[in-house]
Amino acid sequence: MKLYRELQNGIIIFLAIGIYFLLMEALGLSDRPYLRVMNLFIVIFGVNRTLKVNFKENVNGYFKNLMSGFITAMIGSFIGIIALMIYINYKGGEAYLKMLSSDFLFGGGNPSIPQYCIGLLFESAAASMIICFCLMQYWKTKVEKINKVD
Repeated sequence: MKLYRELQNGIIIFLAIGIYFLLMEALGLSDRPYLRVMNLFIVIFGVNRTLKVNFKENVNGYFKNLMSGFITAMIGSFIGIIALMIYINYKGGEAYLKMLSSDFLFGGGNPSIPQYCIGLLFESAAASMIICFCLMQYWKTKVEKINKVD
């Protein structure tokens, strides 16, 4: 596992999600929660890209590839959450956050900016793990050599 691959694809995930959400806001579509699901496909693209390169370079092992995909997704998520924290503060801080959190999946209340970002971090970690497990179902016959008979 070469960390630069995970870093590169994590940055691609961050840039794609950032551009997507900025475009949604510019078009006035940021209030539609169902459009936020598209970021799932961006993460799938980035993680699959990492696993594809791992396969081409003969990086074998289910767990090694699972962790490689998870690290890729979490790098993109972590950088994205830091950028979101900066963006929320730039757009008005707590007032802007109230508009965001009213449309979001949290159970209500008025989270502070750090609480909101920590909640997003947990959500992205869970989604990233699910994405990695699902993609590894496709890739496991290609990267796992123990089940093969010589």
